[in-house]
Amino acid sequence: MPPCSDAVPHRKNRLLAALEPEDFGVLEPHLEIVDLPKGGLVYDAGEFIRYTYFPHNAIVSLSTILKDGGTVEMALFGREGMFGLVSALMTRQSFGRYVTQVAGTASRVVVDRLIDVGRERPRALELMFRFTEALLAQTLQTVACNAVHSVEARCCRWILTTRDRVDRDALPLTHETLAEMLGVQRSTVSSVTRALQTAGLIQQGRGVITIINRAGLEQMSCECYRRIRRSFERLLPGTYGLAEQA
Repeated sequence: MPPCSDAVPHRKNRLLAALEPEDFGVLEPHLEIVDLPKGGLVYDAGEFIRYTYFPHNAIVSLSTILKDGGTVEMALFGREGMFGLVSALMTRQSFGRYVTQVAGTASRVVVDRLIDVGRERPRALELMFRFTEALLAQTLQTVACNAVHSVEARCCRWILTTRDRVDRDALPLTHETLAEMLGVQRSTVSSVTRALQTAGLIQQGRGVITIINRAGLEQMSCECYRRIRRSFERLLPGTYGLAEQA
């Protein structure tokens, strides 16, 4: 992906913003800004990983590819974190398919440079480890969620987690995107979102879902939404969302 011409500050990513000034100063010269277009494939399963990405306002999903060609979400990445480091520490091969679900920008750094900075700056390394633990908690909770919770509850969780990462109620989400992330048919998502709209929780538009009643949407969501938020707030205070909403 080509570098972006607009110099979006690197610290729009909350993990980078959480670095101590001295640690960030060592990393900053190695960072560059890139565009992540909606639907763009960042890494495919098994692909060699060269860069670690720190999203600003983009949202990227990590999905596993099934034998029939279907996909199921394993993890979601936004301004609270990074992707492309954990799987690069050993094999340098991507665990799954990374696809941009909400377009935006990100800072990226060559993996080797980031590892060098971690070795040189222990506090930066600790922050990366904290994020890795939070990511593991998110991934395991998502696996459990996909196994036992209803499509309605999981759909509400996905809408809410997207809202937390973009800070606006009008979300650029399509039924196709939600179906892919939830591992269900598009018609199933259409039925679920229609019910949520009838209940006064959301308003649907062309390629946009607008949250009308956040509190009601949280009540409809499963417990996984809150558990994932709490994991991030415990390990990385202030990176995931606003503390007063946690």
